[in-house]
Amino acid sequence: MSQTSVAETLSTTLPASEPSSWMGLLVIFLLILQTLLIIGLQRSRLSNKRARKALKESQKALEDKIQDRTKSLHRINDLLIDEVARHEQTGRQLRETKLYLQSMINSMPSIIIGVTAYGEVTHWNAAAENAFEIFSNEALGRNITDLLPLFPVTINVIRGSIRGGEPYSIQHTQHQEHEKKRYFEITIYPLISSSEQGAVIRVDDVTMKVTIENLMIQNEKMYSLGEVAAGIAHEINNPLSVILQNVQNIVRRTDIHFGTNTERANELGINIDAVDHYLKAREIPLMLDSIREAGERSATIVRNMLEFSHNSQRKTSLIDIKHLLEQTIALNQSSTPKAPGTQGIQLITEFSDYLPAINASAPELQQVLLNLLRNAKQALLSQEIDNPCIWVRAYPQEHQLVIEIQDNGPGMTDTVRQHIFEPFFTTKEVGSGTGLGLSVSYFIITERHQGTIDVKTSPGKGSSFIIRLPL
Repeated sequence: MSQTSVAETLSTTLPASEPSSWMGLLVIFLLILQTLLIIGLQRSRLSNKRARKALKESQKALEDKIQDRTKSLHRINDLLIDEVARHEQTGRQLRETKLYLQSMINSMPSIIIGVTAYGEVTHWNAAAENAFEIFSNEALGRNITDLLPLFPVTINVIRGSIRGGEPYSIQHTQHQEHEKKRYFEITIYPLISSSEQGAVIRVDDVTMKVTIENLMIQNEKMYSLGEVAAGIAHEINNPLSVILQNVQNIVRRTDIHFGTNTERANELGINIDAVDHYLKAREIPLMLDSIREAGERSATIVRNMLEFSHNSQRKTSLIDIKHLLEQTIALNQSSTPKAPGTQGIQLITEFSDYLPAINASAPELQQVLLNLLRNAKQALLSQEIDNPCIWVRAYPQEHQLVIEIQDNGPGMTDTVRQHIFEPFFTTKEVGSGTGLGLSVSYFIITERHQGTIDVKTSPGKGSSFIIRLPL
């Protein structure tokens, strides 16, 4: 507002009778007041300006701090993301490693069982599931003694292995199952850490390994048997030669048609015809024939033993197997007559209409067949059996000739069956058998004729020996 307008306003409001000095003071007052207001407004404007400037500076500083803090948070967030990613990758790798190790352990043929020091199962692989027919989720957490009460591993054995810090092995543990032996090898490996102690039990089925070892032992015995047979054969050959030669001389010197015999009898004044009648009446020629046949058969066996020991060449030819079987049966019956007061053994033959000839050694096959027939008779005579019978069968089958010799005797246990072809193994009393018959028969069939010989038997149900020869 201007000074003129103020004065005009005051002149209109104040009475006209007041003096003019009052007007002057009022104008001065108003001027001073206006000046003060102007100064105050100016100061307020400057203060606001400074405040706005300080506010802007503070805002800028705050924005800078927020920006710095935001950048810092972004860096921390990036680090956290990287750390989380590394943790996820580590966890994924751990899971993959765990699955890989589980797959590796499950693919092993060995039974792997993890246990704590108190016997609680911590791992159970696929082989354990198959062997014990217990799933992993059923086995984990249970005590092994409760889970497998017949398992030959106790808590004391596990703790002893952990205390000693060394593996503990149980060699060739046997398990009987339906009369069949299975061999296991159990090893306990201790696991010792700072937090927990435990063990890993490894079970391997070594039945095949033991079987192969037994076969190797049998081969060694067969090799030793060959050396023994060679020595025995040479020792037996000398007295056999003397016996056969003397039998031949006795037959010659008792023959009435031999001129020298007649001359000597006349010199001594002996009637040679009367001597001949006496010898025939006493069946001396038959006895001499029996001695000669037995000696020749013994010489054949000795020759076979020598061939067996030296693996020498022996003669083979096409054999009429039916004729050989009939001849062998007749020879067996004449060599083992029925004992007085005993029940006769019925022998039944079942031959196929067509039996092809085979290329083989007749004396060797006859030796095997005689041995099997003799064993069958001895088995039937060892116990009282109703209607004792021996069946002899022969028939072709799939490019092979099959010969079966079966009896209804007492049979054999699985343990005996596994060892019957081993040298020197016998179930007979001391002095009744050498244990060489079946081992030599096994060699003759498998090595000499590239065939097979097997036995089917069970206690109380007799035995059946099956020979298969290639045609």
